[in-house]
Amino acid sequence: MANHKEQYNFDSIEFLIYLWNKKTPLILITSFAAIISIIVSLNIENKYRSEVILFPAASGSASQDLLSSSYSEKSILKLGEDEEVEQLLQVLNSDNIRDRIIKQFNLMKHYDIDSKYPKTALYKEYAKNIKFEPTKFMSVRISVMDKDPETAANIANKISDLTDTVFYEMQIKKANEAVKLVEHEYNEFQQEIDKIEDSLIVIRSYGIVNYNAQSERYIEAYGNALIEKNYDAAKKLEGKLNILAKYGGAYNSLRDRQLVLQKQLGILKVKYSEALLDSKQRLSKRYVVNKATVAEKKSYPIRWLIVVVSTLATFILYILFLVINDSIKKRLEEIKSQI
Repeated sequence: MANHKEQYNFDSIEFLIYLWNKKTPLILITSFAAIISIIVSLNIENKYRSEVILFPAASGSASQDLLSSSYSEKSILKLGEDEEVEQLLQVLNSDNIRDRIIKQFNLMKHYDIDSKYPKTALYKEYAKNIKFEPTKFMSVRISVMDKDPETAANIANKISDLTDTVFYEMQIKKANEAVKLVEHEYNEFQQEIDKIEDSLIVIRSYGIVNYNAQSERYIEAYGNALIEKNYDAAKKLEGKLNILAKYGGAYNSLRDRQLVLQKQLGILKVKYSEALLDSKQRLSKRYVVNKATVAEKKSYPIRWLIVVVSTLATFILYILFLVINDSIKKRLEEIKSQI
């Protein structure tokens, strides 16, 4: 153990002596690297960061929430969970938002894109400067880096606003389709009810307005007429009973069908009102915790860190180069001496 420590100390001292002997090239190379890294860092464009923090709203039907009598059941007042966070991230990363931001802020010119494949270069620059990520608090962070602090804040806030626009455009299409579907079904039911009503009008023209009540009264009156031997009245009542027998079944069947359709039509009216409300309401799908503000100081680059890391890396790499180079020279000399 003692021998190992002595060997270790001896190797360490030898290594320090070795570095001291190489101090001149080490100082020159390290100083040169420091100067170059300083120049490079000073030429790196400053970038400013602006952020928006959003909470997604819970998914749900606007019509059902607004028409609900229970305050606790109103999902539009609740924050979203994992599913809504994922949906919000999908919308933020969509081509729809990206292309609108590129167009509105003329990012092709703003980023000075000059490439054989301009769109590819533009999309890469966009992805590098604009990022979306979930937080541990079930919110979403929109982070924008830009050379102009005001532009960074404006882009972040505009992206936040566009989330509602994109959600609305997707939902309004679905809501309009629902309105048309319910409206078509409603019209079909109404047309069938109108046809039934026309048929009932014809039957009523024969004096049938309430089959059950009329049949009971006619039968009772017919019996009384026979008991009283009022054959003229009985004959008239017999004619009415014949009419009831001929059209009464159709009247009851049509009337029952009409009642069923009217009940279904009432349900459709509620659905139509809900679908119409969904197509007209534009409820926000987000809660903005923090809006983006204009940054007062740059976030990138951290020049001192660039200089320190570059200089230290150069120092270590040059030491490795010297050690390897000297080892190779020494080995070549040993080989020559053995020949």
